[in-house]
Amino acid sequence: MVERGGSGTRGDEPRDPDPAAGVRGPFSVPDFRALWTAEVLSVAGDQVARVALTVLVLSETGSVAWSAGVYALTFLPALLGGLLLGHLADRWPRRRLLIGTDLVRAGLVVAMAVPGPGLPVLGALLVLVVLLGGPHTAARSALLPDLLSGDLLARGLALRQVSVQVAQVAGFAGGGLLVATLTPRGALLVDAATFVGSAVLLALGVRSRHAAVAAGPSAATAAALAAAPGPGSAMRWAARYGAWWRTALAGLPIVFGHPRRRSLALMAWMLGIFVLPEALAAAYAVAIGAGPAATGLLMAADPAGSAVGALVVAYVLPARLRERGLVPLAVGAALPLALTPLAAGLWQAVALWAVSGACATACLIAAQSGFARATPSAVRGSAVGVAASGLVATQGVAVLAGGVLAEWTAPATALGVFGAVGIVLALGAFRMLRSAGPGAVA
Repeated sequence: MVERGGSGTRGDEPRDPDPAAGVRGPFSVPDFRALWTAEVLSVAGDQVARVALTVLVLSETGSVAWSAGVYALTFLPALLGGLLLGHLADRWPRRRLLIGTDLVRAGLVVAMAVPGPGLPVLGALLVLVVLLGGPHTAARSALLPDLLSGDLLARGLALRQVSVQVAQVAGFAGGGLLVATLTPRGALLVDAATFVGSAVLLALGVRSRHAAVAAGPSAATAAALAAAPGPGSAMRWAARYGAWWRTALAGLPIVFGHPRRRSLALMAWMLGIFVLPEALAAAYAVAIGAGPAATGLLMAADPAGSAVGALVVAYVLPARLRERGLVPLAVGAALPLALTPLAAGLWQAVALWAVSGACATACLIAAQSGFARATPSAVRGSAVGVAASGLVATQGVAVLAGGVLAEWTAPATALGVFGAVGIVLALGAFRMLRSAGPGAVA
């Protein structure tokens, strides 16, 4: 379900304003083309920056630990950025916020490329860049349902999933070449240029009428705060300590005070545990006596499966069955991991992980599209910020806990345990989704 900004209307099912667009696909919408192209360009630039920063810090400090720490900074601040800054996508025009955060990040990356500042300054600049990605992501995700209604939304999410993964691979590969050719600081300037290019594409390709937030987001936020049950005491505590925290954390009751949004967000968070195979691929390859080439195959299995799953859920699975398939898809993502300890060799593990990736991504897209339709445009940025932060946190916890368990036991055992936990959680989610209301589960 979608509430459009300022319209005050609400429908039981999403509608396509242009029936022909459903046949031509999301790329028939000019604004989506601009938004998609800008994101792909920016994601590729981010991977170039990760390679450049890793090499730069390693060459200047000689410390693998510092190099890994800076690499971690390209991910971790995103958790707080989405939670504390995502609400900006509900208070400022989204097109303006997208362009502004791109231009500010471009300036920060240019500052990182200037010789002289030490590691603490470099780290601080990097944290700011990643933090600004929070409101940028929230604004982009909040804008999508206004550009793509009906079945086009799931297709658009699937295309983004596939293209972002391709851009990541291309960015990593191209980043190595750019660092070798231009030096790490030169490669950082290339990343800054991708931010500028993204801003230009958004300015020229996204029309302002699609980027204006609904009238009265503050009123909608206040209503969500007032309606928050039980855990809203934390929000009431925050309200005593200033408007900023009250506004920044308003996304929590918006998500958890609504049964359907809460169930879909928790389902998406649960899917974060299925990132573990990528983290344990190298250790698993060593454990089965395979070489570096096997590590590459294992790491590629999940993204390859994810691409297939994204396309299947968008173009093969009927729209009416997507949310009803959430629990079966989640079980389908967990079961291959539970069977990993029984895998006879490399190729069986690759096949199992590919199936897991396909099911996990299909489930995630179905949950994301349902969440977007169930969230009014006026508060969608805040809600998306909370949902995205929770997914990042779940992935981080899964990688950390899975790594510790693999150290104590074996990589295959850790994957098997997490797969079993995933099956239990998926089956437990059936009752939660069933009580969330129509459309969540059969």
